[in-house]
Amino acid sequence: MSGIDWIVLISTLGFIAIYGAIKTRKQTNLNEYILGEQSLSWWKVGLGVMATQASAITFISTTGQGYFDGMRFVQFYFGLPLAMIVICMTFIPMFYKEKVFTAYEYLEKRFDVKTRTLAALIFLIQRGLAAGITIYAPAIILSTMFSWDLQLTIISSGILVILYTVSGGSSAVSVTQMQQMFVILVGMLFIFFFIIYQLPDNVDFFQALRIAGNHDKMQVVNFRLNYDDRYNVWAGLTGGFFLALAYFGTDQSQVQRYLSGKNPEQAKKGLIMNGILKIPMQFFILFCGVLLYVFLQYQTLPVSFNTQVEKKLQTQYPEKYNEFKENVAAIQTRKSDATQDAMQVIKDEKTLRTDIQNFVKQTLPQEESNDKDYVFLYFIMNYLPKGLIGLLIAVILCAAMSSISAELNALSGTTTIDIFKRFFSSNLTEQSEVNWTKGFTILWGVIAIGFALTANLFENLIQFINIIGSLFYGTVLGIFLVAFYSKTVKSNAVFISALIAQAVIFLLFFYSDLGFLWYNVIACGIVFICSYLIQIIDKSEKINVESRK
Repeated sequence: MSGIDWIVLISTLGFIAIYGAIKTRKQTNLNEYILGEQSLSWWKVGLGVMATQASAITFISTTGQGYFDGMRFVQFYFGLPLAMIVICMTFIPMFYKEKVFTAYEYLEKRFDVKTRTLAALIFLIQRGLAAGITIYAPAIILSTMFSWDLQLTIISSGILVILYTVSGGSSAVSVTQMQQMFVILVGMLFIFFFIIYQLPDNVDFFQALRIAGNHDKMQVVNFRLNYDDRYNVWAGLTGGFFLALAYFGTDQSQVQRYLSGKNPEQAKKGLIMNGILKIPMQFFILFCGVLLYVFLQYQTLPVSFNTQVEKKLQTQYPEKYNEFKENVAAIQTRKSDATQDAMQVIKDEKTLRTDIQNFVKQTLPQEESNDKDYVFLYFIMNYLPKGLIGLLIAVILCAAMSSISAELNALSGTTTIDIFKRFFSSNLTEQSEVNWTKGFTILWGVIAIGFALTANLFENLIQFINIIGSLFYGTVLGIFLVAFYSKTVKSNAVFISALIAQAVIFLLFFYSDLGFLWYNVIACGIVFICSYLIQIIDKSEKINVESRK
């Protein structure tokens, strides 16, 4: 990066960090550290919820998703607005009525301590894994920019985020998310118009849309019901609805954001704001990836968008590199030939990229072989003018800071309230509670760093983080729905049902090809149905015992 890029990057991040530190200097109790004294208005709640979701993964991976797979991923979010309505009608009033710090406190009041603990542990496992992925994403950026070792970058960037989160807690997260979202929105709007401006003179915006459509990038909806297909309308409306309901209704990283609202009405308005804006926002980011695809059709493409892989292939395996380079150039030539079958060219390109990826896995096992998550960075580093590179890197790092800090804050708060205080030490002073929470923030940060070090073993990050959520969310959601909508089911029935549901989902994950969005529906349904059946059986057994007496 140039000197002006460094000035833009450091000044942007520095202002946000210093502003957050000044605004959150004194925190003496858990209400301040975890819920920020419940002082936020609705629009701040809405921005906070959006910023918590808008991690670095959203920008470096969703644009890559749009580049390689087109617009169909947006169907994943179709069930989200419906989920926001249900949460506003049921979850928020109940949480505020019971005055809980975490969502899982409510479960002990409704059922018992073991059900509360099970839900809290599932959250800690799932969100701890997800936090590792959100640390991994910005490390990709830094390692690509400066040719640093990826694992050392993960460790160092993770430590910086831990310090940032420990210093301010929820207040720092909430205060700085406003500025972070502003930087994010300005940066992405610029990318959109810059790509259009940089298209060749004979390619206007509408021509770019036609090219993207011819290359199968513009299919937004797919009405064909296919249970093995991750992205279709039915999976989005059902599985996406249950996933969004679980994420926003039971995941403490999100619950904590809207529990920071001044009152239930402010929290509801904030979630409705998120429900209205989330789909357009994801559509826009995916569309930027599609436009990027069109733009790069008129450029010389690399063998790998990961610059470190590109350099190592060129120096260590020059003959194979030249072969790949010639094949990539041939594909580009065929794309510009109107006589070629566009769909066949796309298939051939995917095959070539898979061959390159497999070769990298075999010969460079320490490097990231999947370059879906690098295409946006490649564009930023190679095509943006000086000064704007720093701004776009700041956009992605702002998103990373916002999301990771919210996750670590939620993990530490849940550990303190639902595990430590409940089982080990219930008579702490207010300041001791804050200190323990900060200590657990450090612990979870270290765990997240450990998982981030293995993240390159998996596929596209935006898909992977949703797969992790789908493995666990349905079970926890089932517990909460039984708690809210059934007054007859007792704790033992829902606890056993939750264990059954979680076991079934793991079996489906390892031994079936079912699309992951369906896991949420299945797990939630198992908990709900089995809870009723077990409760009926338990009740009949008790009646039989009483009659025999």
